Formats: sequence, structure tokens, C-alpha cells
Amino acid sequence: MTALEFLPWQQDTARAWLAARDRFAHAWLIHGLPGIGQAEFAAAGAASLLCESPVQGLACGQCQACRWVQAGNHPDLRRIRPDAVAAQEGGPADDSESGGGKKQPSKDIRVEQIRGLLPWFNMATHRGGWRVALLYPAEALNVIAANALLKILEEPPAHTVFLLVADQPDRLLPTLVSRCRRLPLAAPDAAQALAWLQAQGVDQAAARLAAAGGAPLLAARQAGAQQPAFPACLRQFLQLAGTGAAPAALADALQAAEPALWLDGFQRLWLDLSLAARGLPARYYPEQTGRISEIAQVADPAVLARTGRWLARQRRLAHHPLNPKLLADYAATRLLQSIPPQK
Repeated sequence: MTALEFLPWQQDTARAWLAARDRFAHAWLIHGLPGIGQAEFAAAGAASLLCESPVQGLACGQCQACRWVQAGNHPDLRRIRPDAVAAQEGGPADDSESGGGKKQPSKDIRVEQIRGLLPWFNMATHRGGWRVALLYPAEALNVIAANALLKILEEPPAHTVFLLVADQPDRLLPTLVSRCRRLPLAAPDAAQALAWLQAQGVDQAAARLAAAGGAPLLAARQAGAQQPAFPACLRQFLQLAGTGAAPAALADALQAAEPALWLDGFQRLWLDLSLAARGLPARYYPEQTGRISEIAQVADPAVLARTGRWLARQRRLAHHPLNPKLLADYAATRLLQSIPPQK
């Protein structure tokens, strides 16, 4: 797959969206479930808007504009992203600067990046077509940057389209959202997502897709990072839950993983436990259905719910510089105490 191509489950949506390019809105908010390809959709959409010979509305891949996009140097395309995201992708934050040479790359989209677009707006487009500003993730806009962007969108520059990408549009300024046309993207069906993962050579594709909540790109990223489909700390919990065992082994397993990762995994497992307590099938870890059902039969639904809410609160603090050992020790104790010993 190249930067010009839409993912298989996005192509029909893309054609319908691009069919009205002559009457295009000046700003779009592209959003959906994390890991289904919003940023990829926006990048391919930008390429299609810039293409000089589109085929059924999509980028042809052959014209000069498409070659520029492929090379990453189209003069009418700007990517605005946090320095940390740019570092992961191997490029500057906004296609024009290195992010100020900070030791720790910023996770915010800064106001300087938004203001840096102003000279670009005053230039004529190089090929007489659209100018596209691709901004992602929009949640990374800090308050000052968001207000600067809002001022631009109130009086949008001519021949310019803004493509904002978000997983959680409710975290954006309502006034900013009101200036955009919303384009929600649907998740692919399970068969299509599984076929795509298998075509990418992802191991344990079915288990990874389930663990990722049906989001194939998230599943592929986790496989690429060599994250197990079922983390060791969750496996340790299933072994110890309801046995009355001391929490030390689980605490050690938690300390060996990033807090954000194990909290995410336990939130998913906890939903599966809550579903099993109501006689419903597991959503995220169906291969563990037997053990999950055993635990759910002895658990108190009210206690499960309280622990689930606690996990959600900790998830919001996952990137806070807390002592990970203290968090792991407390979490291991609380999680195991949520399941009474089996008789």
C-alpha cells in the first residue's frame, strides 16, 4: 500500500466523498474508531485532491502531482503533526521545520506550526488546483494552536482544504468542530479486516484483530511492535484469579509492561468478564472464553463494575509520571481481590 491508496474498506466511502470535489467544504473532520485508518484515509484523500488525472475520483499514481506526493515534496501539501509523531514517521513536524531541536519531541501541535502556514496561504498553488493542509491527530492541538486554527477557518484561504484527523472528536473545541464538515469512517467488517491482516503477513491475525476490537491497523501495529496477542500479565491474572494467591507474581508481570499497555489490556479483559457474567460471549479475548467464564461465575457484578471504573480512571493517568512499581503493586492487589476465591 502506498500513500496514494485507500484501504480496501475505505474505497467506496472515498469515491462518494470525492465525487463532490468541485463543491468541497474548506475543512473536514475525519474521525472513527482508533486503528481503522483515519490518517491513511486523509493522506490518500489529499493525494486524490491534488491528482491531475484522477481515476473514478481517486489518485491516478502516474501524474506529476502523484509523483510529488509519493516523494513527500508536493508544494501544495502540508502535514501538521506533533514532533513526536513526526519522529516516529521519520519526517519534520510540518514539512518545513524540525521542531526546534528539542531534546524531548513535543506531543502537542504548537501554535508556531499553525502560524507557519500563513505565508503558504499567500502563495499561488503550483498547479492551479487545491492546496491541502493535513493535520493529525487533531486532539494534539493545544488550546492556543486550536484557537489560531479557528481564526484561519473563520476566513478560510482560497483553494485550500483542511483535513483534520481525530479518534476522539469530542476532545476538540466545539467551535473548531463547528467549522468543519464531519466525515465519520466505519470500521471494516471482521472478514474484510481479517483478510487484510493475513495479506500483510500478520501472525495470529484472528486473535490480534479481536484483541484490537476489530481495528486492523491497530492489530498490525501491535504485531509490528511484537506485542503478544494476549499479554503475559493478563495470562498471569487468569491463572491467579480466584485462587487466593498472593499478588506478587502479578505485580512483577505488571512491572514488566508499560502502564498504558497493561491498563488497556485489563480494561478489555474486564469488559469480557462483565459480558461473561451476563452470559454473553467475549469480545476481545474469545480464545480465553473458558477461563473467563469460570471467573465470571464467582465474581460479584457490582465489584466488577467498580474495578472497571477504577481501571478507567487509571487509564487517564497512564502517561503521568507516577511510580510504576507502586501502581503495579496496588493494581495487582486490587484486581485479584475483585475475584473471590473459588470453592
